[in-house]
Amino acid sequence: MNFTTKIPIFQNIKPIDYNSNIVSLGSCFAENMGDKLCYYKFQTQVNPFGIIFNPFSIAKLIERAVVQRYFTKDDIFFFNERWHCYEVHSDCSTTTSEALLDNLNQLLLDTQKQLQEATHIIITYGTSWVYRHIETNAIVANCHKVPQKQFSKELLSIDSIQKAIQNTVSLIATLNPKCNFIFTVSPVRHLKDGFVENQVSKAHLIAAIYATTNTKQQTLNYFPSYEIMMDELRDYRFYADDMMHPSSMAIDYIWERFVATQIDEKAKVTMELVEAIQKGLAHRPFNPYSESHQKFEANLKEKIATLEAQYSFMKF
Repeated sequence: MNFTTKIPIFQNIKPIDYNSNIVSLGSCFAENMGDKLCYYKFQTQVNPFGIIFNPFSIAKLIERAVVQRYFTKDDIFFFNERWHCYEVHSDCSTTTSEALLDNLNQLLLDTQKQLQEATHIIITYGTSWVYRHIETNAIVANCHKVPQKQFSKELLSIDSIQKAIQNTVSLIATLNPKCNFIFTVSPVRHLKDGFVENQVSKAHLIAAIYATTNTKQQTLNYFPSYEIMMDELRDYRFYADDMMHPSSMAIDYIWERFVATQIDEKAKVTMELVEAIQKGLAHRPFNPYSESHQKFEANLKEKIATLEAQYSFMKF
C-alpha cells in the first residue's frame, strides 16, 4: 500500500557536487537547507544579509551587490538604541552608524564575489505579503519592530514577483552567465497573515516561479519544498510546536528529497564520509582515556586528514 502522494521531482541536469560553490538566499528555510549543506562540508554561503522573506527585497539586495550601489546614511535609521537598515535583517543591526555602514558595504563586496564564483544559487521565497514604509514609500525587508502604523501592508502581484525573479536572474547573469538557479517556496506557513491569505501568498510565489522556470533555460530549476510539506507530509506530526514551521523530521525528509534530485551521485559517497566524521566528532565517550577510545580518535583523525587532503576547503 502507498499511504502518501509522492511528488515526482526532475533530476537536476547540473547537480551540486563538491566542486560547486553554493549561495543560499531567502527565508528561514533557506537557512535550514544551507545548514545541511554546511554540515556536509559543501562550499556554501548562507544569507549574507540575514533572513529575507519576499522576492522584491531579495532582488533589491542582489542589484546593490551586482552594481555595487553602496549604503549611505540615508539608508539607515536609529531606533531602540540600535542602528538599522530596512533592506536587511535585524541581525545586521549595530550600536553605531559607522559600524553598520561599514558592515553592510563590506557585505556588498563579499556578496558580489560570491555571486561571481557561484555555480549554484538557491533562492527560497517565503511570502508575497510585504510592508511598505509610508514615509518613504519603500518596501522593506524587515520592520525592526518599528510601530506598525508606520507601514502599509500589501500583496505582491504574480506579475511583479515574476519581474523581481527575472531581474534577479538577469543581474546575476551579468556577473556569472553560467550560474545555475534552484528556486523553492518555503514550507513555513505564515498564519499571522491569515489562513486564506497564506495560501494566496504561496500561490502567487509558485505561479511566478513556474512562469519563470517553465522555459527551455536549463539553468533555472524548481524544487518543490512547499508541495512536499503539503502533500507528502500532510500531517501535524511533521510540524514544530508552533504548528507553522516544519519539524526537524520534516526538514530531514525534505533534505533527503533534495539530495536525491539535486546532488551528484559521486558526491553522495563523500557525504557519507563527512557524516561519519561529524558523528564521530559529536561522540562523547564514557571513558576518554580507554584504549578503545584512543583507537577511535586515531581512526577519526586519519579519516579527517584523508578528506582534507582531497578537498582543501574542508575544515573539521
